[in-house]
Amino acid sequence: MTAYASNHADASPLSRRDGLLVCHAATKQFGGLTAVSDFSLSLNAGDLFGLIGPNGAGKTTAFNLITGVYTPTSGGICMNGRNIEGRDPVSINRAGIARTFQNIRLFKNLPVLDNVTVALRHAGGNGFWQTFFRTPGFMRGHDRAEAEAMELLATLRLADKAHYLAKNLPYGDQRRLEIARALATRPKVLLLDEPAAGMNPQEKRELMDLIRFIRDRFGVGILLIEHDMKLVMSICERITVLDHGETIAVGTPDEIQANPKVIEAYLGEAVPT
Repeated sequence: MTAYASNHADASPLSRRDGLLVCHAATKQFGGLTAVSDFSLSLNAGDLFGLIGPNGAGKTTAFNLITGVYTPTSGGICMNGRNIEGRDPVSINRAGIARTFQNIRLFKNLPVLDNVTVALRHAGGNGFWQTFFRTPGFMRGHDRAEAEAMELLATLRLADKAHYLAKNLPYGDQRRLEIARALATRPKVLLLDEPAAGMNPQEKRELMDLIRFIRDRFGVGILLIEHDMKLVMSICERITVLDHGETIAVGTPDEIQANPKVIEAYLGEAVPT
């Protein structure tokens, strides 16, 4: 699968050498509240990066800045060397960034296959009249999208459930379907928001294998928000820790687990020295 390139005309002052997705001192304020302050990140294709912190630390706000739900109050965000801050979520998705959500968002009354086909058709940018009149071009594109969707479902071990209603899938398969739908938009960067939420231990082990597989199979950079520390420490190569909107640590899993500021943030008390 090839990712859509950005059509944004304004080149970022940040070099492409800085990373595929770059956040530079991104800050978001809501009135007098600073939800995220000076958030910086560099993510390349093939990276597996974790974003952790206590509840209310600003993790989801950071995701919302990257995906266009919020516009930064200050700072910059660029994708593939071009500014994306202030662009709408659809444009950012077409620039190569896809996400999942903590609360699964599927078309639950549609079949599994249609959930993925819809995403593929969206990525293809079909016009209203093509869709409304179901022109020959639309139908050819629809057939191609169904074939590609089935290939993607087979890759994620969901092909045998293609005609199930999404709401009838087991919980772990619903998570897998949401990831399949995100991949159908052909991203270069995939943001996973608490994908292990609500999973049992077996489903979490399968999820870890799936995340590694997706990184290796599709070559995407993955940014992961997750509260399950065992999962994060097992699969992430680097981790950023937020607390009250501030970045308090960046490092490898070993460095993060030994960092006194991180331990204090999670335990609520300073670590004796």
